[in-house]
Amino acid sequence: MVEGPGGHAVKENIEQQNRTANWPFNWLFRGKTGQSTRKTVTFGDAAEVSGALRWTIASLIVILAMWFISTKVWGLPQAWYDYADEVRAGLSADESYGQRDLLRDCDRAAGNPEEFPGLPACSYEQWLSESVLPSPGQVWDATWDFARNGYSGFTLWQHLWLSFSRLAKGLFWGVAIGVPIGLAMGLSSRWRGIFDPIVELLRPIPPLALIPLFIVWFGIGEEGKVNLLLFAAVWIMIIAARSGVLAVNTTKVHAAYSLGASKAQVLRHVILPNALPEIFTGLRVAIGVCWGTLVAAELLGSSAGLGFTIFKARQFFLLDLMLSAVILISILGVSMDVAMRMAEKRLIPWRGKG
Repeated sequence: MVEGPGGHAVKENIEQQNRTANWPFNWLFRGKTGQSTRKTVTFGDAAEVSGALRWTIASLIVILAMWFISTKVWGLPQAWYDYADEVRAGLSADESYGQRDLLRDCDRAAGNPEEFPGLPACSYEQWLSESVLPSPGQVWDATWDFARNGYSGFTLWQHLWLSFSRLAKGLFWGVAIGVPIGLAMGLSSRWRGIFDPIVELLRPIPPLALIPLFIVWFGIGEEGKVNLLLFAAVWIMIIAARSGVLAVNTTKVHAAYSLGASKAQVLRHVILPNALPEIFTGLRVAIGVCWGTLVAAELLGSSAGLGFTIFKARQFFLLDLMLSAVILISILGVSMDVAMRMAEKRLIPWRGKG
């Protein structure tokens, strides 16, 4: 018990803290160690901002639930599914594959009674039809079939590997060319004057607009695809490296020179470490842009790859397969971004700490 003039207020404050600590959902607001943070200032402190796994999982659950609810068929009788299964069982594999979308759509099949004699009466309520967005179950079935049987003569893993290898090559050369040019532009007025018109003229051009030219210049082989991805990544890396150099605090540079450091030592120990956060941010942005450009890159005479799968499935209106390939691209992109975050924490632990 606290005695004195302010004893009653202090006691109430302690009781309020105890009640707050016993809230059933207090764990949602605690830090990584399970204890509330004791920092006085958190807003604006980059070291205090990190991903919360529980909120990420909750967000994904909400997205999947909304997807399921909006695409679920409400009120479709079981007789319809039984009839569709019987019809599919009597068809060959190719015929069944071709009739699948028709059998799934109650209204379209009901409009052709001569084609489906004995069709049971069907009525249903559905927010989004399959012609707009397949359900999660249909996309899962398409992904499972893709993994077991492949598509267009290639297995799923071959499609994944070809797409990933193309992206990795284009991204590698984009970083290898873009980072030195960006550093040079940030460190030298002469080099900035030389490269600035080139960067500012070519950077706004979307890679999709150059597909015909890349076909003429590099053909329809792997070289054209890799160069298109390089074009998408190099300007991002140039801007990121240049911004990283310009963001270096000049007092650190002056301090290094006052201690007798040479230009090479200043570049290695001061400029590069302080520019790395911007370079890593540019690399993460370039990964996302390259995945988006990959679909267009695989239009250049490709016979395999996730982008090729999307475009070929579009020709046959296989929306579930298209969405399956899109989700695979998204998963690969997120995996690469998570790997970059982990590398960033390991290589530049000083980020956000001044």
